[in-house]
Amino acid sequence: MSKRLSYRTFGRIVRRIMETLPEEFQPYLDNLVVDIEPRPTRRVLRHLGLTDEEIAAGESLYGLFDPLQLPTNWSADAIDTSAMLHRLVIYKQPLEEDFPDRRELLLEIRKTVIHELAHHFGYSESDLDRFEAEPDPFRDGLLEELLQELSQSEQER
Repeated sequence: MSKRLSYRTFGRIVRRIMETLPEEFQPYLDNLVVDIEPRPTRRVLRHLGLTDEEIAAGESLYGLFDPLQLPTNWSADAIDTSAMLHRLVIYKQPLEEDFPDRRELLLEIRKTVIHELAHHFGYSESDLDRFEAEPDPFRDGLLEELLQELSQSEQER
């Protein structure tokens, strides 16, 4: 298994992924906070429908889009929600545990960020099935750049 990434390095990878999003997405990201947490809490997993048995067996999440919860279905009619924060959480430990190979880890971090970001734009899980089925849906060279940056930063230590 590869050495785990520091939170700082993991955060830099997520930030680089966010920076590569198309310019036309940027105005829609002003109300989005991206956080990195070690792993989802049992409460989060239960809230999302995982059973105690699934949790005990090691089921987890790689990321979560956590939209602002309004008190009623009609609250958005009375409140301007455009400035209210939504949260995207990337869970570091489940990704590192499931993808010990650096290349696979970087790819899965990117897929997770994009997957959760797609929820911010209104895509459902079924909308994302084709994206998830693709081994590398990007093929744009960023993965190689990230690997090179990671290798250089590890050599500098």
